[in-house]
Amino acid sequence: MEALHHRFLQIMPACKLWFLDGKNRGNKTVSNPNIGYGSYIIKYADGTSREFYQIGLSANTTGISVYILGIEDKTYLAKTYANKIGKATVTGYCIRFKALKDINPDILKTSILYGVEATNKKDDLTK
Repeated sequence: MEALHHRFLQIMPACKLWFLDGKNRGNKTVSNPNIGYGSYIIKYADGTSREFYQIGLSANTTGISVYILGIEDKTYLAKTYANKIGKATVTGYCIRFKALKDINPDILKTSILYGVEATNKKDDLTK
């Protein structure tokens, strides 16, 4: 986790950092604790919006999850990176793996940069 955190800070040196304990406003645990990097505006179907991180990092008993949020095409990550990244599960917004040694760090970096660029373009279009 620490190695990934340092890599993410190299990729996004001036990003906003988020430290979430996984609890909601009622102090109920709703997710694993996670670290977020960057910032974008999530727009919901009901017209509301809120600021949230672009890239998330979380660990649990099965490994590490990297969340790449805000990509419009929910098939893009899997189509583009699943066969290149190594021993990982790639979904519409998440790359899961057991240990850093199991994946290609250059492909992870490329996927993160894609996600950051995609959300930045989307935010620019809505301004």
